[in-house]
Amino acid sequence: QVQLVESGGGLVQAGGSLRLSCAASGRIFSINTMGWYRQAPGKERELVATITRGGSRNYADSVKGRFTISRDNAKNTVYLQMNSLKPEDTAVYYCNADITTTYSYQYWGQGTQVTVSS
Repeated sequence: QVQLVESGGGLVQAGGSLRLSCAASGRIFSINTMGWYRQAPGKERELVATITRGGSRNYADSVKGRFTISRDNAKNTVYLQMNSLKPEDTAVYYCNADITTTYSYQYWGQGTQVTVSS
């Protein structure tokens, strides 16, 4: 079975930083695109950032210049460095990965809460 386990969420003041991590485990043949999404109360889940296996990155306009996505392919892990956090960044952050075992499938982590106080 494949699992995505996130860590690194928490409470931080506006202007602060947090680093999220998400590690994939299980019978993995390869991992293609990995990414982070978030869902604030009463809102739909939205894309934050994605990164391909080759390192191409894509960011939501709202986080460009403040968040950085990276990955360690040897560790099957994706990171999200979040700087200059704002109260509107408060949400549950979910890790997503396109993983190939015997077939390709989109996997989701359980989510980690990020709360930014003003």
